[in-house]
Order: sequence, then C-alpha cells, then structure tokens
Amino acid sequence: MNCWKILAAAAMAAVASEARADDWPQWGGPQRDLVWRETGIVRKLPTDGLLPRVWSASIGEGYAGPAVAGGKVYVADLVDRKGRKATERVLCLDAATGKLLWTHAYPVEYSIMYPAGPRATPTVDGDRVYTFGAVGDLRCLDTSDGTLVWKHNTVEEFGGNLPMWGTAGAPLVDGDQLIVLAGGLQNGCVISFDKKSGKELWRAIDDPHVGYCAPDIFRFGDSRQLVIWHPQAVTGLDPSTGRQLWEVPFNVKMGLTVSSPRKAGNRLFVTAFFDGPMMIEVGADGKSATVVWKGKSDNEIKTDGLHSIMCTPWVTETHLYGVCSYGQLRCLDAKTGTRIWETRQPTGDGRWLNAFLIPHEDRFFIHNEQGELIIATLSPEGYRELSRAKLVEPTRRVQNRMTIWSHPAFAMKSVFARNDKEIVRVDLSEK
Repeated sequence: MNCWKILAAAAMAAVASEARADDWPQWGGPQRDLVWRETGIVRKLPTDGLLPRVWSASIGEGYAGPAVAGGKVYVADLVDRKGRKATERVLCLDAATGKLLWTHAYPVEYSIMYPAGPRATPTVDGDRVYTFGAVGDLRCLDTSDGTLVWKHNTVEEFGGNLPMWGTAGAPLVDGDQLIVLAGGLQNGCVISFDKKSGKELWRAIDDPHVGYCAPDIFRFGDSRQLVIWHPQAVTGLDPSTGRQLWEVPFNVKMGLTVSSPRKAGNRLFVTAFFDGPMMIEVGADGKSATVVWKGKSDNEIKTDGLHSIMCTPWVTETHLYGVCSYGQLRCLDAKTGTRIWETRQPTGDGRWLNAFLIPHEDRFFIHNEQGELIIATLSPEGYRELSRAKLVEPTRRVQNRMTIWSHPAFAMKSVFARNDKEIVRVDLSEK
C-alpha cells in the first residue's frame, strides 16, 4: 500500500471512529442525565499538568456550557460589555479543528447579578439549535449557518419575571415542542412552543419565580412526566398538555432551584443551597407524590445532609453523592438521608464551592471550579482519587478565589470545556 493509500485509510478510520462517537447535544448530554456513556475512555489522565489540547479557540465571557452535535460545537458568550449594555453571541465551531463556522449576535441589556454572560447550554435538535440568553432571549437558529428561524423574549412578550441571577434553564425538546421556563404571567411559569414555528402550544404553573433548574422528562411506571422544580414546589406535568399530575410544595429561599432532580426507581431527589435535600416518591399511578425524607437543617454552614448550590448529585436507590454548600463532597444513605462520609479532597473549602460529577462506567469524572479534571471512584466506603490534571484555567473571581462554573461537554471521546477566554477540546480516548 503506497503512502497516499495509508493516509487515506487512516483518515477514513478517524472519520468512522468520530461517527461512532456519542454527541452531547444539550444540557446533561444525550439523555439529559449528565452521564457519559462512551466506551474506550482513558483510565488515567495522561499528565498531572495541563492536559494536551486537540485545539483551543478564543471566546468571550459566559457560564453556559457547550453542546456538541453533528461534528459541531455550539456555545454562547458575551462580548463588548459597556455598563449594562453588551452583545450576546451564539458561536458554532468545527468540533474537529475548533475553526469558527458562524456567529449569531444580538444586543442585550443586563440588569442581573453576576452579569458575565449567558448561562443556559444550547439545545441541538436536528438542523436547529435553541438558545436561551441570560435576560430571556429565546432563539431558534439554523445549524448550517446560524440564520434566525424564530425568536421570543420571555420577559417582554410574556411578562416573565427575570431571576436575580438571570435565565439559566436549558430548553427541552420533546417531540414537536420546545419546553421553556418562561416565568410568564397568567399561569406561564412553563411555556411549550412549537419547535418549528415558535407558536405557543400550552402553559402551566402559577409561579413567576422560575428559578434556574432546566425542565426534564422522567418515566414513572407507564407514565412519561415533565418534572419542573421551581421555587414553590416540585411539580409533575403531562408533557403533551401541561396538565398537573402531582405537586410537592418546597419553598426555596431566593429561588435557588439550580441542580437537576435525580431519579432512582420511583423516587426523585432535589437539593437546595439554603433549604437542603428532599426525597420524594411518586405513586404507582403517577398521579400522586409524597415526601420520604427531608434535611433537618436550614443553616447553610452547619448542614446535616446535602445543600448543593450547583452540583447535580448522583443518586442510586441506596446511596447518593453530591457537593454541599461549602465544598464538602458527601455520601448519604438514599433511604434515610443519613450522612455516611464527606471529603474536601476534590474541591477545597469555601462558600458556594462547586464541582460537577459525571458518572462514567465504574468511576466519575469530576470537574472542579479550579479548572481541574479528576478521575475518582465514589462508593459507600469513601472517595478514592485515581488521577488529576488541569483542564482550563479559572477566570472568574468569586469572593477571594478564581473559579469556573461552566459544565463541560463529554463527546467524541473528548471533553469540551470553556472559561471566559477560551474553549478547548481534550482527547480522552484510550490509546
């Protein structure tokens, strides 16, 4: 075989490998559950220093994590900030090279705290990508060139009550509809739109304080249910009509419904920074729900269970793992809420200190706010660290430390991560 044929065969093999790789097309990945399911991933990181990049590309400010689909990377940022006025952008990059393919930009005026860019991960669905800016700009774009298909501003059009820290709940595609936490008046906490035209289909829940938790679909028995965790309650809805199926009151201080609910069996777990954890159980008929247990403390410092600010915990029917209010990685008994152990080894010690937990096979990838990527095992016996390296530099000052609060995407046997200056791809395939 001559040199050209060898190179051509190698290129075809690379393309085939990429084609078999999974995407991360939305908040939480393919199944919206923050689990990385690709195989052939490293058991140990190749260095304890800065991880080698496939590529790095310049980017503006933002908390929104990237989405990866169809060989492209979609991410939102903020540029040209002058006082309250700035420009939000949606960037589309080539996932193989990091080359900028297109940009969609629009002016914004921020009145929110931490005004450092969009929060919500883009949602990719076929030839459309849906983005939700920090001040309510909902946009549907053509993935080929960024052309605007339709748009809404949830504050201006629906009387939406903008959360203190901006809009953060990533839009959810379910069939032909796009479900959004709009915070609108007249029973419009949640609004469903026709994903192709942007026409309103239905609205539900009378709570203008929408919080920050993205909508999600779960199956309880034979019932598919849309679960909305908002500052007044956890609510189960019929996803096709918005009709309420059940509701469990849970008044959350300052609207801090952030981390995604976790399902194990017929139980659903939520955790809030001030108000702590709550485990509920949905009835066999899918039309009722009751509280199994709640945390006993409402003090953010002396916490008994799990008071997460951003970290979505990992929950099984027997145990749960998550990061508490001051950086404590904890294991709790899922049946009772009793704490089994805690450690600060992957996180540190500080108010709001955060790390993201991404289950993969028999271990976890942990991305902490210092910009480190850690491989570790979590079990009832404790935390065991296997490997640690630097992924990206933290660029956002919070209190007396530098942080990064953007969730990475895990796709194409790689991790895609961003800060306020760059977005990078690091190959994590097993060699």
